[in-house]
Amino acid sequence: STILELITILYNGCAYCFVVSQNIHYHFRQRQKPGLLPSLEDLLFYTIAEGQERIPIHKFITVLKTTGLRTSDPRLKECMDMLRTNVQSASEGVMLDKELFKKCVGSNIVLLTQAFRRKFVIPDFEIFTSHIDSLHETAKKTSGGKVADYIPQLAKFSPDLWGVSLCTVDGQRHSIGDTKVPFCLQSCVKPLKYAIAINDLGTEYVHQYVGKEPSGLRFNKLFLNEEDKPHNPMVNAGAIVVTSLIKSERESGDRNFAIGYYLKEKKLVILVILKIVLLFNIPKLCSIEVTCESGSVMAATLANGGICPITGERVLSPEAVRNTLSLMHSCGMYDFSGQFAFHVGLPSKSGVSGGILLVVPNVMGIMCWSPPLDKLGNSVKGIQFCHDLVSLFNFHNYDNLRHFAKKLDPRREGGEVRVKSVINLLFAAYTGDVSALRRFALSAMDMEQRDYDSRAALHVAAAEGHVEVIRFLLEACKVSPFPKDRWGNTPLDEAIHFGHHDVVSILQEYQNNYKHPEDSNNGKGKHSQENIDSMV
Repeated sequence: STILELITILYNGCAYCFVVSQNIHYHFRQRQKPGLLPSLEDLLFYTIAEGQERIPIHKFITVLKTTGLRTSDPRLKECMDMLRTNVQSASEGVMLDKELFKKCVGSNIVLLTQAFRRKFVIPDFEIFTSHIDSLHETAKKTSGGKVADYIPQLAKFSPDLWGVSLCTVDGQRHSIGDTKVPFCLQSCVKPLKYAIAINDLGTEYVHQYVGKEPSGLRFNKLFLNEEDKPHNPMVNAGAIVVTSLIKSERESGDRNFAIGYYLKEKKLVILVILKIVLLFNIPKLCSIEVTCESGSVMAATLANGGICPITGERVLSPEAVRNTLSLMHSCGMYDFSGQFAFHVGLPSKSGVSGGILLVVPNVMGIMCWSPPLDKLGNSVKGIQFCHDLVSLFNFHNYDNLRHFAKKLDPRREGGEVRVKSVINLLFAAYTGDVSALRRFALSAMDMEQRDYDSRAALHVAAAEGHVEVIRFLLEACKVSPFPKDRWGNTPLDEAIHFGHHDVVSILQEYQNNYKHPEDSNNGKGKHSQENIDSMV
């Protein structure tokens, strides 16, 4: 097999493979070892090394972080342990040669290859997170709201605290603001314990005791539906019933006790003594402490169908996740649920501590937190952030790309069109496909565009000895005959190195007669329609 064929197999025909293949191909041909075939570790090394023989460890870590992965990611434990074991110091001067690099990344090569091939759900993660940072800053300026004071512990929080963390279904993570400050889940725990109940007991059993409809009433009302059931698991009455099913603030919980005794009268609290349920539901579940960072992983687990993105462990069944997201969508934002579903269109759950657990199914989970609440009990800054998020990105459940063309889709690689253009151009030059090059030129493609090693189509054609391609690029497309790649090599250098004498003669002739673009009506990389038509 040729180098290109191997890499095409390894990369499963992906668009990125050819750009990588040209880099690897160049390195291996320069070393004149045609029998040596690269492994995935080789590909990754040369992609990061960018022509160098060693990689600074700080560069590897920096580039890794741009993909959204963290060095603390449990999935990268073996890699990070090997780095610590094999590298005496983590200073900026430490270098990884190819063998040491391969030893360190070998156990995590599949994940790392996905990351550096930009195959995660958010390919341009740095660009995406820059938008998130801007949305965070905009929401930070939002004023109003009041910190909940009916629970003394909540009243102690500063109204200026504001943080947003996200975790994608591939485990890409980003945080900005006060994301490491612990706060209690309060009502944000309700969808989680409902999901556990469904996971353990099944939908039919759980919904014998709790409904599925929005109540249209305050979350703590003493009120049941026509079947004498709590309206849904996201109101206090429903949450208490769900807690009793999974067996699983005393000072400020009088109303919840009243609801509990009311439920007891209706024979809806089962399996455990009422007081145990209430004492477990209120202080232990609602008061579980999280940070924005840990909360975003919880939300991402829901976004990922019940599998934790950073451990790969299945936590919840698909049935439990589907039911939970459905009820979060319709009932998760107190009396604002309908408005939120209309404007934001995403499953969410708010809590009086100021948290909002937001799920973008199959993409990411977000936890945002700011203590000041509006009159309905939702975080003022959090609501603003959620509105701005779906105004910028096509995350709303009913956004349609055809009709919302102005919205951004971070799931699509921003440079995808440009990358594919380069790949197609270089591949045509590599295979000697003049017909494809004619089509590209006629479609106004830039025939002098380069890959990440600054290698142009002319470099590739010269290295492969394709005379017709060389003539077409020089005569019809009027490309410069002496572009330099990352290592300072011109197409002529390539032709000489690989012994293509016909190409050497052509390039030398064109270099001697080449007129600088500034002295010509045709700019660099421009090609006249007459020249192209004549070649066609």
